[in-house]
Amino acid sequence: MNRLQAIRPFGQRIWLDNLSRELLASGELARLLQEDGIAGVTSNPAIFHKAISTDPRYRDELAQLKTNAALSAEQRYETLVIADIQAACDLNLAQYRATGGDDGYVSLEVSPELSRDEAGTLAAARRLWAAIDRPNAMIKIPATAEGIAAFRQLTAEGVNVNITLLFSLRQVEAVWDAYIAGLAARHAAGLPLGHIKAVASFFLSRVDSLLDEQLPAELQGKVAVALSRVAYQRYLERFHGAEFAALKAASARAQFLLWASTGTKNKAYSDVLYVESLIGEETVNTVPDATLALFRDHGNAAATLGQDVAAARATLAAAQAAGVDFDVVGEKLQQDGLVLFEKAFAELLKLTA
Repeated sequence: MNRLQAIRPFGQRIWLDNLSRELLASGELARLLQEDGIAGVTSNPAIFHKAISTDPRYRDELAQLKTNAALSAEQRYETLVIADIQAACDLNLAQYRATGGDDGYVSLEVSPELSRDEAGTLAAARRLWAAIDRPNAMIKIPATAEGIAAFRQLTAEGVNVNITLLFSLRQVEAVWDAYIAGLAARHAAGLPLGHIKAVASFFLSRVDSLLDEQLPAELQGKVAVALSRVAYQRYLERFHGAEFAALKAASARAQFLLWASTGTKNKAYSDVLYVESLIGEETVNTVPDATLALFRDHGNAAATLGQDVAAARATLAAAQAAGVDFDVVGEKLQQDGLVLFEKAFAELLKLTA
């Protein structure tokens, strides 16, 4: 068992935050699944921009698609990446089946341009879900107010969703409210719940990157982990308590927290900080290639997520005393994240125009 495989007995699953035809065609993704125990894949516009702009395996198909003037740049992009998502889903299907639908998911994001458009998000999510046509696909939606409303409806319709760009406890709680409400609506309609899987993607390194310059030295590099540990305690309260009991009895799955943005940006910190510190049951960590390699080399697998909860709460209280408003920070970081994804998507569409 290598260091990444050693995480699995602690109840956490590691997903790969990357996808390209090179990964698929070379057998590298299959190797990661087999040797490292990778249990899923996430993607985003920046990942696909890099893939399509650098991987020659897209060249011929894209050239052919460009001969069809009836297709928009976005339609060409979707044609390319839906095939990749389907291939990754198929590669993950065996573990999806072996785990009864717990593992083996692959995420594709709706256009970031729809982040403030509930109806548009719903339409795009339904279209992509139908086009991928795989039970282990996930549609990725940003956790804006409009995205959360769409998420509630999609859950009621039985669509798997990765709701993303979460940076605050308030945002996470709103997402869980929507998930539980969507499941309840579906259950009231007499529809099955057991096949639905959703995750809540909580972004980490960007929190510390923003706050470190505002905080005293003793708090720097500690806030994101503290937020995550407190969020996990709230997860346990909500999904292992009375509120979720009836839905759980009807085979509903809890909405796991997924740790995202887990590559360490500050070189003064451990290069596996956001993996080592947050290992715990019923969670996912989606990890970029570089961080995956670093943990494989020298990471330590241990049950860390439930540790030092009192210290985590004290860290957050000290940050608030130093002037941090976590709700304001969460909104700023979400908006910043949306801008980055919108820019990446615009650059992506230039490639397929």
